[in-house]
Amino acid sequence: MDLLGAVGGTPLLELARISREAGVAARVFAKAEFFNPSGSVKDRAAKAMILDGMRSGALVGGGALADATSGNTGIAYAMFGASLGFRVRLYMPANTSPERKRIIRSYGAEIVETDPLEGSDGAYLAVRAAVAAEPGRFFYPDQYNNPANPTAHYETTGAEIWEQTEGGVTHFITGMGTSGTFTGVSRRLKRENGSVRAYAVQPDSPFHGIEGTKHMGSTIKPGNLDESLIDGIVTVSTEEAYAMARRLAAAEGLFVGISSGGNVAAALKLAKTLPEGALVATVLCDGGSRYLTDDFWEA
Repeated sequence: MDLLGAVGGTPLLELARISREAGVAARVFAKAEFFNPSGSVKDRAAKAMILDGMRSGALVGGGALADATSGNTGIAYAMFGASLGFRVRLYMPANTSPERKRIIRSYGAEIVETDPLEGSDGAYLAVRAAVAAEPGRFFYPDQYNNPANPTAHYETTGAEIWEQTEGGVTHFITGMGTSGTFTGVSRRLKRENGSVRAYAVQPDSPFHGIEGTKHMGSTIKPGNLDESLIDGIVTVSTEEAYAMARRLAAAEGLFVGISSGGNVAAALKLAKTLPEGALVATVLCDGGSRYLTDDFWEA
């Protein structure tokens, strides 16, 4: 098996202890995406977009890829670039965690830091300007608008959740960055069973610290977001996401990142409204080692 073949097939774990603590009747499961080779859910979309670029001839050996990222897709691009032999330039907010920057640079990729106050939108606008200024130099996957992104989750993540729950999943909930995971998984699960409900996790403020999760009311909406799939929205605060990340480590042995904490906090809120027999699935996007310098671990 090569590196590309190692993507996907991640376990779906039941969060039994924190569910009992929360007093919910529904069962709550989480897809452990940190088992992917670069350590996050973004390996799936990065693989699909890269293969699409190679098939079309837009990305060739010795060529170069450029895109915007808040970190995890960039790590996946950098890993695959090192493995497949193409250069990678990544535009990312300057306040991205230092751990993610170190990982990216260790793969030999280049980072262009953008204004932290402009967040992921600033990085997105910067890479578009750079690619337009040098036409033909870069393969630009454009993860926010590339249909290969949600298609990867439709074909893999959603299919895996359906199979791993033996068709028992009743609700899916996750945060949105590029929206590829939400759109692809929701679309697949609803195709399998039209009664499955899909919920979007949203930070409770435009000024939040849940890295990788967009507050859609105050940002550029990705082309990959299919709002018709949204059956409801669950809001979480940064503090709730931090607290749940800590609790997942202490109670479930799952050392995960901030967006994962936000997803699980929202999943439990949703589960509290559901009857016994409901099955809620969410996503553990990445591991906590990418956020070790963040102060919230000591709270």
